[in-house]
Amino acid sequence: MKTQLKAVLFDLDGVIVDTAKYHYLAWKKLADSEGIYFDEKINERLKGVSRMASLEIILERSSRVYSEEEKQKMTEIKNNWYREMIEQLKPDEVLPGVIDFLNSLKKYGIKCAICSASKSAAYIIDKLGIKDYFDTIVGGQDITKSKPDPEVFLVAAERLNVSPAECVVFEDAYAGIEAAKRGGMKAVGVGNPDILTNADVVYKDMTEVTLEKVLKLFQ
Repeated sequence: MKTQLKAVLFDLDGVIVDTAKYHYLAWKKLADSEGIYFDEKINERLKGVSRMASLEIILERSSRVYSEEEKQKMTEIKNNWYREMIEQLKPDEVLPGVIDFLNSLKKYGIKCAICSASKSAAYIIDKLGIKDYFDTIVGGQDITKSKPDPEVFLVAAERLNVSPAECVVFEDAYAGIEAAKRGGMKAVGVGNPDILTNADVVYKDMTEVTLEKVLKLFQ
């Protein structure tokens, strides 16, 4: 018997909304305050990575050693700046094509989840006014391992009472696609096909996605 699509799991940043720019600005502000070089190329490595792991990447360029207590405080400062920035989020910042796709999933009774390393995931979804589309939101506070570990997706599948083989993941990061694959799920890349080489299929953005195309992955 062929496996059927039962659930769609979405990464948040870069798939549903572009809050990555706010993360970048907050990390840049922190790095500048510590006199550490940080640019958009380094920022690429932070995609889908936990807050502390992101800080560790930034601190690779620092000449001084920070205590665990100092690191904890730095991540809190960064997050406070980030929260201030995303307080301005509005429903019109949902990326093009997302609502149409969510409506088609709802119509056919396919379950939906947000799977993000961000501890602010539920807050962001609320600000965007799209909470009702999702059956569960798995955020950074619900997991102990970052992508490419599949934990975030496996937690979502368990909450939705579906098997990994019945899920498809939408991701904009290589590590996220790898996590989906390790979890035994189909993976759709959103973004650059030259970067997302490990995805089952890649679309430029969500406007190119239809339920019909996604169902072909299960044929």
